[in-house]
Amino acid sequence: QVQLAESGGGLVQAGGSLSLSCALSGPTFSVFGLGWFRQAPEKERVFVASIGRSGGSTNYADSVEGRFTITRDNAKNTVYLQMNSLKPEDTAAYYCARAKYSDSVGDNSGRYAYWGRGTQVTVSS
Repeated sequence: QVQLAESGGGLVQAGGSLSLSCALSGPTFSVFGLGWFRQAPEKERVFVASIGRSGGSTNYADSVEGRFTITRDNAKNTVYLQMNSLKPEDTAAYYCARAKYSDSVGDNSGRYAYWGRGTQVTVSS
C-alpha cells in the first residue's frame, strides 16, 4: 500500500519562505516520478512542480518558476518543495503525488496514481 504524508505547511507573511516535505511509504520510491499540486478554496487543483525519478529532471508551473524548488531524497523516500518569496496568491492546500508509470510526470493530474491528504499554506499580505 502506497501512502503519502505531507508536512511543513503553515502561516507565513508575504515574502517569506516555507519548506514542505512529503514522505512516501513503499519499497519502490526511486522508480517513480513525483509531483506537487495545490488547490485554493473553490478552485481546481493545479500543477506546481514535478521531478523525475533520479531528481535530474524538474518542471515548474510558470507561476512558481524561480521561487519554488522541488527536490527528492531517495534514501529517505521523501520529496521536498522549498518555497521562497511567497505571495498571498500561493495560499492553498498543497498535495504531493506519485506517478502512475515510472517517470511519466508533468502537469496533468491524471498521470499520478497516489496522493497525500495535503498540507495548508497560508500567506498573509
